[in-house]
Amino acid sequence: MSAQPADQAQKITFETLARKKAAHEPLVMVTAYDHPGARAAEAAGVDAVLVGDSAAMTVLGYASTVSVTVDELLMLTAAVRRGLTTPLLVGDLPFGSYEASDEQAVRTAQRFVKEAGCDAVKIERGGTSVDRARAIVAAGIPVMGHVGLTPQSVGALGGYRAQGRTAEAARRVADDALALQDAGCFAVVFEAIPSEATAAIVPRLTVPVIGIGAGPAADGQVLVFHDLLGIHDGHQARFVKRYAEIGQATIAGIRAYADEVRSGAYPATAHGYGMAAGEADKLRDVLGR
Repeated sequence: MSAQPADQAQKITFETLARKKAAHEPLVMVTAYDHPGARAAEAAGVDAVLVGDSAAMTVLGYASTVSVTVDELLMLTAAVRRGLTTPLLVGDLPFGSYEASDEQAVRTAQRFVKEAGCDAVKIERGGTSVDRARAIVAAGIPVMGHVGLTPQSVGALGGYRAQGRTAEAARRVADDALALQDAGCFAVVFEAIPSEATAAIVPRLTVPVIGIGAGPAADGQVLVFHDLLGIHDGHQARFVKRYAEIGQATIAGIRAYADEVRSGAYPATAHGYGMAAGEADKLRDVLGR
């Protein structure tokens, strides 16, 4: 990977994010799920990397995010940690790993810090998430909140659809975000929220708002690694912009390799190793020609 940009030479901290919000400098976050992805994010100079529970679908082949386990995400997050130096690393607490009690939430968050090297963890807004966020913060672990479309509770929300599309619904989003801020969250993700609602809510928050499908008024943006790079051809939300077509390039590369193997074009002499002069004849003698 190429050297990181000069303005990204120092470790990104929570104070860095706060300063950028105050200066109206957009924050950049991307997901990553492995060491190569982390190295790419590092080289690109992003501010933060999220190992999201979206790994359930993008990497592990599950039908939804609720299937991924703590141990699976810890393995992926630790690999990402080994590839990062500068960006802030945030680990997603998966469904079922923090809702039951404050004690469960703190234990899970501690594992993400201790075993995977996270700088912070993320939890989705739900029935008890404000209390859980407060408990995790009290234990000394920074928390990023998540409001709007929360994939772990997509069934209760009626599917993958935008939230906050009426004034009353947007007010509830604002209430959720303010509650998470009051619980000590250092930032809040806004997912699938109308641009107008985001623009009205963001000035009322003192912590950075990271948008995904929430319009340009958010303090920063996050996209899923596989979505923005066009790595798979599955369902794509309307807010996704593809900046590359890595999936098609990958298929083309593997197809070209397969064609050359079948035609005998690969491997060529240049792709192999030779024996010292006379050694091949000696080998044939040893093997009985």
